[in-house]
Amino acid sequence: MVIIENDGRRHYQRVLFSTRIILIFSDNEDNEVDVTGSSANLSLKGLFVKVEEKVAPGMACKVKIILSGGIADIELLIHARVTRVEDNGMGIVFDAMDLETYTHLKNIVQYNSADGD
Repeated sequence: MVIIENDGRRHYQRVLFSTRIILIFSDNEDNEVDVTGSSANLSLKGLFVKVEEKVAPGMACKVKIILSGGIADIELLIHARVTRVEDNGMGIVFDAMDLETYTHLKNIVQYNSADGD
């Protein structure tokens, strides 16, 4: 498990990247509520997701990133929380993910960066 530490400052390169996102919120009774949207940008630390439904900042969630275009879709699952809410969506910060997910994200960011580094 890769744990992402956050001191409140941005240290990660952000890239424009649009794909289907499912935010999974659990209530106090372990009922799950899914909110579907699409990503606007992505980094190794978080993403901005365009959604109609909003929740309060600080809410914990799981982020399911759906990568399509191959023979089969790839689903990345990340433990996260909402950091900000805007009219068109929410900022999400990643808290923890497995090593395979981290590797996929790293490759996405590198491939979509302007300089490829």
